[in-house]
Amino acid sequence: MSDSALARALALVRDLRARCPWDRAQTPQTLRPYLVEEVLELDQALKHDDAAALRDELGDLLLHLAFQIVIGEERKTFDAESVTRALEEKMWRRHPKLFGHAETPDHEGWERVKQRERGEGRGTLRGLPPTLPPLLMAFQLQERAAGVGFDWPDASGPMLKIKEELVELERETGAGSREAIADEIGDLLFAVVNLARKLAIDPRAALEQANDKFTRRFEGVEQLAERRGIEIGRATLAELDRLWDEVKTQSL
Repeated sequence: MSDSALARALALVRDLRARCPWDRAQTPQTLRPYLVEEVLELDQALKHDDAAALRDELGDLLLHLAFQIVIGEERKTFDAESVTRALEEKMWRRHPKLFGHAETPDHEGWERVKQRERGEGRGTLRGLPPTLPPLLMAFQLQERAAGVGFDWPDASGPMLKIKEELVELERETGAGSREAIADEIGDLLFAVVNLARKLAIDPRAALEQANDKFTRRFEGVEQLAERRGIEIGRATLAELDRLWDEVKTQSL
């Protein structure tokens, strides 16, 4: 293992811990904010398909993984070998068709194996990190439920559910309380995530794309308004709509 990339990363962290006061003072808890930041930066590199940035961000993430392993070694709770062995054993369990003699295809057995690991069949929805972003949490909850058969056979079910939720939302906006309206908007968003899932669309990526498109178009509206001497803050909605439609025709 001494020649592996992981071993070199571990050796680097051990050296940092031995010679740098800041690195030596770090704990798993103090490193958490930096780890989250690195994962988000890695996510952005993946989004933009930037190979150079992806290489650098993967390196930063590898550093954090090495930090946690080295601290585990120091505390005698785990090391690189036990972490890797646990990963191997988990994949063996979750791919019985590849590594064993199971007759059930891996994609059918995966969620059942995970369910057993979470507690012998109890609590299908347990184990999801409460810090997951709401959009991803909705997706994961639906995936968990689908893994035990609680799912529509195709996209027509969630499509009808969205229409149903829109009707309920419209009713509540007419006479309902703020809490009731918020509840219906939540149901609508949850149904939209489910539709995306059934259509094999990543809802987060779809929303990111919509955000990027809106940003480009609104910036185009601002630029067009400036060229025509229109002050955005004083323009009427009708004027802004005309600028928006014009920008849309330019495929921004």
